[in-house]
Amino acid sequence: MRVEVKTGDGRKLVAEEWGEPDGLPVLLHHGTPGSRLGTALADVVRRHPQFRFFSYDRPGYGESDRRPGRRVADAAADAVAVADALGVGAFAVVGRSGGGPHALACAALLPERVTAVAVLVGLAPRDAARLDWFAGMTPYNVAYYSLAMCDPAALERRITPRAEEIRRDPGRLIDELRRDLADVDLPVLEDEQVRRMLLDNYREALRTSAHGWLDDSLAFCRPWGFEPGSITCRALLWHGAEDCFTPAGHFRWLAAHIPGSTTVLVPGAGHFAAQYALSDALGWLL
Repeated sequence: MRVEVKTGDGRKLVAEEWGEPDGLPVLLHHGTPGSRLGTALADVVRRHPQFRFFSYDRPGYGESDRRPGRRVADAAADAVAVADALGVGAFAVVGRSGGGPHALACAALLPERVTAVAVLVGLAPRDAARLDWFAGMTPYNVAYYSLAMCDPAALERRITPRAEEIRRDPGRLIDELRRDLADVDLPVLEDEQVRRMLLDNYREALRTSAHGWLDDSLAFCRPWGFEPGSITCRALLWHGAEDCFTPAGHFRWLAAHIPGSTTVLVPGAGHFAAQYALSDALGWLL
């Protein structure tokens, strides 16, 4: 069910709710670029009927209003606005890839609402101490994040026409990503269910602008506005050892700085293996 939510500062967020109305509420944070349509495969309700899922398009994606200059920390207030609009009290949070930092923000800043957090192939902060942030990262991501740090205007000039091309043909992004992915990721992209979800996800994410993609990239490279070490709820970190989009060094840094976190590093798995790892995370939540 699609829902439009008004935030406290008057912005519109487009949210989605599905699953068992009386189930355990779980907020799913989408990746980058992404939308609420890219948080789970189509069979998630059949496989996990115990859950009530909800998600929303981050500001600037889909029809959600942009919030210029947003920080990763700002996801906490938006999550509360969506949860309140849906009548959800306490909830768990799962974030995949670019959704990982936003899930951590909810866990750190909403201790009275968030019961547990799971991060699948998530980034560490750009200013993380003693982490070589770019080590092992694909040139595709290095180029984008380097521009985010040193020349945001140039990044916007680069992203805007690409978003227009992907809006017309979302399969274009999948084909471009394929060139930089680890070999272990390629069979995942051949999965028809995964490909169908990704096409819907990218089409919805970029159908009005490239602002969400741009603002995510900038937010990851600025101070996040919270410390992952302040998280006190249960935390799961899942990562593919062969991930070259979010290298495993990010996972190791988060594991060392989030007290008591449960950690899973999977040999022979890459970035897109996280499409299947949601089932593991949901089992852990129970």
